[in-house]
Amino acid sequence: MGSDKASRPGLLDRLRRAARTRVLDVIQRALSTDDGRSAARRAILEAPVRSVDPGLREHQRVPTEYAELAVPPGGAPQTALRSDVVLISARFRSGSTLLWNLFRSAEGFTSYYEPFNERRWFDPSSRGSHTDPTHRNVDDYWREYEALEELGRWWDPAWHDRHLFLPAGAWQPDMKRFLEVMIERAPARPVLQFNRMDLRLPWFRQEFPHATIVHLYRHPRDQWVSSLLDPAGFRSADPPSAFAAHDHFYLGVWARDLKHVFPFLDERRTEHPYRTFYFLWKLSYLFGRRYADCSLSFETLVGDPEATLARLGETLGLPEPGLTASASIVTPARVGRWRDWADDAWFKAHEAECERVLADFLDAG
Repeated sequence: MGSDKASRPGLLDRLRRAARTRVLDVIQRALSTDDGRSAARRAILEAPVRSVDPGLREHQRVPTEYAELAVPPGGAPQTALRSDVVLISARFRSGSTLLWNLFRSAEGFTSYYEPFNERRWFDPSSRGSHTDPTHRNVDDYWREYEALEELGRWWDPAWHDRHLFLPAGAWQPDMKRFLEVMIERAPARPVLQFNRMDLRLPWFRQEFPHATIVHLYRHPRDQWVSSLLDPAGFRSADPPSAFAAHDHFYLGVWARDLKHVFPFLDERRTEHPYRTFYFLWKLSYLFGRRYADCSLSFETLVGDPEATLARLGETLGLPEPGLTASASIVTPARVGRWRDWADDAWFKAHEAECERVLADFLDAG
C-alpha cells in the first residue's frame, strides 16, 4: 500500500507532462498554419499592447515607502527624445539609396544604410563585399557601421521579414535599443535610411517623437518595372505563377507577413502580383503621408535636385548650402519606363480594383 502511494505522485507528474506536451504540440502546429497565425495576430492586435491600465505608469513613477528599493527612472531615455535624428522611410527601388548617399556625401551627417538589412552591415563576416551595380556612386554600404559589432547584442533577424506592421503601442525593446546605439555612436548628425519601416512608422513616431521623418516615394508603375530588374523576363501577359522567379524585392515575403493584418494581401485573393505590389505601394504612401514630416517624390528629386534638396534642408533647419552641395551626384533617370511594359489601360484596371478594395477596407475601420 505504501509503495502505491509513493508512486502515485510520480505517475501524476508524468501524465501532466505528457498532457502539456500534447497541448503545446497542438498549439505549435496551429500557429504554423496561416489560419493559426492570423488568429494569433488578431488577438495580439486587438489586446492592449503595453498595459491593461495606462494610469499605472503614473503610480510607477512614484517611489514606494521602502527607501532601500531602486528609484523608478525619471522618463524616457534622452536618446529617444533627440531632435537631431533623421529617419528616411521608403520602399525598394524608390531612390532611397540615392537619398541616403546624398546625406552621406554632405558634411555634418552620419548616414546609416538600411539597418534591418539581412546582410548585417555591422558584422564583417556576414555583410559581404558587393554592391548593387544600379546604385551609382556607391562603393560600400557599411562604412558607418565599422566598430559597431556590439549591435549584434540586440539584432533580431525577424526584423527583415516579420512584424512588418507595428502599431504605436508595440513593445520592441531590442529594436529600440539597437537604433538608439546607432544614434549614440554616430559622430555627426544621425541619418537612418529604411526600406522596412514604412508600415512601422506608427511605432517609430511614438518611440522617437522628435525625430524628423522623411518619406520618399516613386511613381508605382515605374517602381514596379524597376523592381523586376529585367522587365523583358516577366511581361504583363505572363501567368502570375511565373512571377516568383522575378520577385527580387520580397513582395511575397511582405504579403505573407502582412496578410494577417491586411487580408487583401493574401495571394489567394490577388489576381496579379502587380496588385500585391500596388497595395503595398499605396499603404506605404498613406503611412508616409500620415506620419512623416516631409514627403518628396523620386521624380522631383532627380528632376530638380537642387531645389528639392534646398526644401529638404529647410525642413531640417540646415544652414546653406545644406544638402545642395551633394546635388552633383544625382544622375538623370528616365521617367515613364512603364509604358514599355504595359499600356495605361492595363495598369489602370488593376489599380482601380485595388483602390476599391482599399476604400472598402479603410472605411470599415
